[in-house]
Amino acid sequence: MNFYTSFLVVFALLAVCVPFILLFGFTGALARRSRVAPFRWFGLAYTSMVRGIPDIIFFLFVPIALDQGIEYLRHHAKCPEWTEPIRQGNDFVVCAAAKMPLGPSPQWVHETYGFFLAALAFAIVFGAFAANTLHGALAAVPKSQLETASAFGMSRKQIFWRIHLPQMWVYALPGLSNLWMILIKATPLLFFLGVEDIVYWARELGGSKTERFAYPHGDWRLGYFLVLLVFYLLLSWASEHVFSRLNLKISKGQATIGGQA
Repeated sequence: MNFYTSFLVVFALLAVCVPFILLFGFTGALARRSRVAPFRWFGLAYTSMVRGIPDIIFFLFVPIALDQGIEYLRHHAKCPEWTEPIRQGNDFVVCAAAKMPLGPSPQWVHETYGFFLAALAFAIVFGAFAANTLHGALAAVPKSQLETASAFGMSRKQIFWRIHLPQMWVYALPGLSNLWMILIKATPLLFFLGVEDIVYWARELGGSKTERFAYPHGDWRLGYFLVLLVFYLLLSWASEHVFSRLNLKISKGQATIGGQA
């Protein structure tokens, strides 16, 4: 049953990450287009740094850094009488009240906390790629349309929400669809972050003897991973079909190749 329910972990990761990816993406894209130099520098640094560093480094660094940062703040707030150093060699030691989550918390609380830290790491990494895609899409909207809207007396806010943003999706969707496919392929990285996903349970149930279980059967991992292969192929096929229909819908009536087709 854990193997079956672990498929829901993949869909939960996608459902949680996509809104935050778009949030980080729009924040980075608008920051890069800002007239305020510090905001523009921040957007450029965010997109360039995250895209230039291997993803696995962020996937491993962000959960650890966030976890220790939260516990560090809770430690100083809840245990001001603590005199021992927090950093003790390679160990990070805080008082019991500062642990996040608390030691007596149920197992599902620990698993949920670890899952959301992993999801945030995914959102930060893929948000940078989305920011680059959205920045290019915003720049691709014909300026003549924006100038026409301005000539009709529309404010900058009205131009952005009524003209610029709707037109932008035509150019952003192909890049975002590719990003979605990469996100699907990256979901097995949850295994490296300690989340019990489908890859974890395929290895645990397929092996004849693992760290947690010993089975009377032989090595069945090939069969389990073939199931995962079919699952990801079906998910990718369904995603391509959805994005194809969506692209036709949003490009209808637009002066683009997709719209003309």
